[in-house]
Amino acid sequence: MTGNAIKLESIMLRRLVPVILAAVLAACGRAEPDDGKVHVRYLASPDVGGFSKVIIDRFERANPGIKVDMIEGPSSGDARENMYSTAFMAKDDAYDLAYVDVAWLPKFAAQGWLRPLDDLLPPDKAAVFLPGDLEGSRYQGRLYRVPIQSDGGMLYYRKDLLAAKGIPVPRTWAELVAAARKTQTADITGFVFQGKQYEGLVCAVLEVVWGFGGDLLTPDGEVRIDRPEAVAALQALVDAIYKDKISPQAVLTYQEEEARNVFQEGRAVFMRNWPYAWNLMQKEGSPVRGKVGIVPMVSGPGGRSAATLGGWGFALSAYSRHPEEAYKLAEFFASVESQKLAFLQGGILPTRKALYADPAVLAAAPHMKDLGRVLATARPRPVHPRWPRMSDALQLHVSAALSRQETPEEALQAAAVEIRAAAAR
Repeated sequence: MTGNAIKLESIMLRRLVPVILAAVLAACGRAEPDDGKVHVRYLASPDVGGFSKVIIDRFERANPGIKVDMIEGPSSGDARENMYSTAFMAKDDAYDLAYVDVAWLPKFAAQGWLRPLDDLLPPDKAAVFLPGDLEGSRYQGRLYRVPIQSDGGMLYYRKDLLAAKGIPVPRTWAELVAAARKTQTADITGFVFQGKQYEGLVCAVLEVVWGFGGDLLTPDGEVRIDRPEAVAALQALVDAIYKDKISPQAVLTYQEEEARNVFQEGRAVFMRNWPYAWNLMQKEGSPVRGKVGIVPMVSGPGGRSAATLGGWGFALSAYSRHPEEAYKLAEFFASVESQKLAFLQGGILPTRKALYADPAVLAAAPHMKDLGRVLATARPRPVHPRWPRMSDALQLHVSAALSRQETPEEALQAAAVEIRAAAAR
């Protein structure tokens, strides 16, 4: 069996397991505790910083008739997406709310799994949120998500290491490579990023592709991922591992937390990651506290800096038995007080515009101005109901290129064929 066949089989198994679980869910149904309260349930990533539990405790004290069941799922977004899809495919009410990544929304909405929220969050009320986060919450003109967490990929760097060598902060890919090579040592690698085969890899790669002047899918549906600019971008990432040797081969196993841990332990000069990592690195006892800077991701020749738009929000399940209570929880998480707590305690970037001028936020985090620069360059992944299939194809072949099973040109040509087939269906 070839390497690609093994990876394809892995994707198929990843999709199959939730389908099997769906049958179990459909057979069992959701049991409601007999405690006289309405239970609102949702699946979340691990509660880094513990802020979600604090917000939930405040909500339950303000709403004594409602009990929130937050299920801490796996850290992998792909795994959580599959768990949500499993329940929705079975038309199960396992979750009242879905904590939805911007990339999942088209698929979930197109399948009819989510309830539109335009009546609950009309334009005058929605205007408090950042425009990009609102745009990422819509599908075919309808609003399906309450924005809770804004996001955009960016470049972290060690200010002290660059200053010691008299090296300016890089703005281009060539400058990044040169700076990494000059500052890395036997114990400190140059550049870490999310290189594992999952959605985070696509986010990281798209930033480099856009930075090199390439694209994946144009607004009118033209697939451009096999163009020379994109090939050059992927070649640059491959070279970072094997030619320039600024990234360890272990990066092929890294998701967000693996990259953060390496960087936060002082073992990397540069890191591509999301804003959540900032507050964690500034905590008491962090080896890199006070030594970190952030800038938009560097650009390549012919392109300009860009960040992959991330962001999460609460969507209301079409199968919820408690839609009113569930939406009340979503509103509470989206409040000024909750978003401020989530940012100060967990580094969760707010979606409310007012918080970027909030004195308490700016006093605790002057870098919010830099984060604003990152969000100004943010671009969404293609808003397409078949994005998961497109993403799987890109993940598969980019991973093959990074592990040198395919050349960058072969990888992106093969990915383009599969993406065009998915778009045509």
